[in-house]
Amino acid sequence: MTKQAKTNWERFFDGHAPVYDDNIFTKNTAREIPFIVKELGLRPGRKILDIGCGTGRHSVELATRGFAVTGLDLSSGMLAQARARAKAAGVQVRWLRRDAARFSFPRRFDAAICLCEGSFGLLGLGQDPIAQPLAILRNIARSLKPGAKALFTVLNGARLLRMHSDQDVAKGRFDPLTLVESSRFPPRKGLPALALRERGFLPTELVLLFRMADLQVLHIGGGTAGDWGRRTLKLDEFEIMVLARKSPAA
Repeated sequence: MTKQAKTNWERFFDGHAPVYDDNIFTKNTAREIPFIVKELGLRPGRKILDIGCGTGRHSVELATRGFAVTGLDLSSGMLAQARARAKAAGVQVRWLRRDAARFSFPRRFDAAICLCEGSFGLLGLGQDPIAQPLAILRNIARSLKPGAKALFTVLNGARLLRMHSDQDVAKGRFDPLTLVESSRFPPRKGLPALALRERGFLPTELVLLFRMADLQVLHIGGGTAGDWGRRTLKLDEFEIMVLARKSPAA
């Protein structure tokens, strides 16, 4: 990866890496892995790309089940935790520090995952709320073999619309046109205050964005951690789950 100035999200995750696995949404890995394998229709030995792999909880568990996993993340701090996890588990995972909006691989992966806001929708201060997620989807699609599946969880735009007020809009905390939420993370040891932008999505625009990236949406439903399954999306839940497939003729 070409050396560039760190983004605010990179700074945030570098600082957050040592305590990331204390988050409540990380506690369901053992139940999530069988669901992922079933949805993606995979057999051991298949190659999986984990975009925004974080501390590697999904990558490492998939590797223990015999999958060949490549984990990609922007944060060197998160990747350090992932390497330590893989070493403790006695498995091999290929770890790469990459920006999800700027990477390129040949068509070699049998499946991809991008879970728990793994880059998709985490906007830099100057990033376009349509161009950034579309770039990520196109990069993923280019990395997949024809007919390969990908599983995503993304922020639920309906929840953001329902939780914010006109006052939030007036003060710049939420943009109802782009579904972008802006916040300021307070300073802490070793880190200054950070301005952060997160983007929510609605199901109809997800179908269009995926289609533009040559990915066919197979299912959209609820995707909040701890409640994964093929079910209807609840308006106020945190995440949407998307199962998609690369065009078989690609």
